[in-house]
Amino acid sequence: MLNLGVARTGARPGDSGPADPYSRGVPLNLTQLATLHEFVRRGSLTAAAEALGYTAGAASQQISALERSVGKQLLRKAGRHLALTDAGRVLAEHAEQLLLAEARARQALADEPDEIVGSLVVGTWGSTTAALLGPVLAETGVRHPGLSVRSREIDVDEAARAVRLGDVDVAFGLDYADAPMPRDSRIRLLRLRRERFALAVGADHALAGRAEVRLPDLDRASWIMPSARSAYGAALRAVCRRHGFEPSVVHEVTDTAATMVLAAEGVGIAPVTDLMLRLNPAVDIRRVRLSESVTRDVVLVVPDGVRTHAVLHALVEVVREVVSRSAAQPALERARHG
Repeated sequence: MLNLGVARTGARPGDSGPADPYSRGVPLNLTQLATLHEFVRRGSLTAAAEALGYTAGAASQQISALERSVGKQLLRKAGRHLALTDAGRVLAEHAEQLLLAEARARQALADEPDEIVGSLVVGTWGSTTAALLGPVLAETGVRHPGLSVRSREIDVDEAARAVRLGDVDVAFGLDYADAPMPRDSRIRLLRLRRERFALAVGADHALAGRAEVRLPDLDRASWIMPSARSAYGAALRAVCRRHGFEPSVVHEVTDTAATMVLAAEGVGIAPVTDLMLRLNPAVDIRRVRLSESVTRDVVLVVPDGVRTHAVLHALVEVVREVVSRSAAQPALERARHG
């Protein structure tokens, strides 16, 4: 509980002061402020309650208690929804800074110079779960036994939002030049690795014996790609258009492991990177180089100010080393398929 009372100069003994609770030094409750903060971020009390692990009724009670504390109405009915009052807007602007100050204070207490102690939640998805999460957990356990790391599967296109909203502490993401991840002052993108795309084809495909192929020569090929609504799908289509053709997508598939299986069965060609190949190493595909440089960046999304948090910094360093080692080890398919 944080006391924001302001001492009044010139007060007479026994003078209780004005009715304004701020002047009386009534403390603000950080739990109640967090509920208000989440209401602003999520757009409704129901969503705020879910994010904080409360019932909707409990969240409503938190706001009511905060209103009694400050002596002002903070939320008002706006049609079928709730909206901030002017007083609510003022308090909400300060709530984020107060909660951030509390988080920094807790982190400062936890940051012992000789030992990293704490817990973090990492957002992962298909390829990073298969190729990177295990080594990251193992290396963290060796280097920082006091650091507990949990994982949560997320949609790769939601990585920035998940970190920004605090659903996870850090998250793996993918950044494409033609479909970049959202930038935000509250997060940073740390580039871990730049990957170059090749093609995955079946053993009996006409391209299987080729070492390299030009993109413009694939204008009549049958492609396996994610939806154009995904960053990956949008980026791939943009690259093809830049080389003069609209790809014929015969199988619209998001799951990378399933994509590799379909490519191996010869029903289409699929863009592929080393990280994607590690997701399903047993599948029998042929890897054909692209003459053009088509790349993506594997990134780690972190909250801004990570350098000041020893626990986050420790995990970032582990992730960087694991990714560096992974990049130095050629994928099994590279040796097999060219």
